[in-house]
Amino acid sequence: MTQYVVVSGNPRSGSRTSALAIAVGTALAAPEAPRVIEVGDLGPGLLTPGDEATAAAVTALREADVLVVATPTYKGSYTGLLKVLLDQLPAQALAGKRAVPVVTAGVPPQAAAAEALLRQLLTELGADVAAGLPVVESDLPETAAIAEKYAATFSESTGS
Repeated sequence: MTQYVVVSGNPRSGSRTSALAIAVGTALAAPEAPRVIEVGDLGPGLLTPGDEATAAAVTALREADVLVVATPTYKGSYTGLLKVLLDQLPAQALAGKRAVPVVTAGVPPQAAAAEALLRQLLTELGADVAAGLPVVESDLPETAAIAEKYAATFSESTGS
């Protein structure tokens, strides 16, 4: 069975970015439910060697088959929290895994630029990066429809 993991790099759990990521992960994993990692909930443990919750998150990333990695745009890129979590993975830790970058931003150029940077990071970690999903904040009320449309496109591109 394919393991789906959603990672929300928003510092605030339950954010609109998180809701979008979970909707995408749920649409991709249907009828199963994806595992969800809210990076903001890891708190100071992200920087504490041996933190159990952070270790469990890293293990989930390494065991996933498909990762939905989401972030709001912060200073033109992904969040520092997301980077701190992903920095705990060794080189090529995501080799053989499919990754979906999901980015929210105020305007399309910001979303596209941040999606490209997140794509580069996931590629550096060895992931097979699928078409990204840059979404502007004004479209977030349509989260369910966006997720379903993306999942249909994803399935067509992977033959799933």
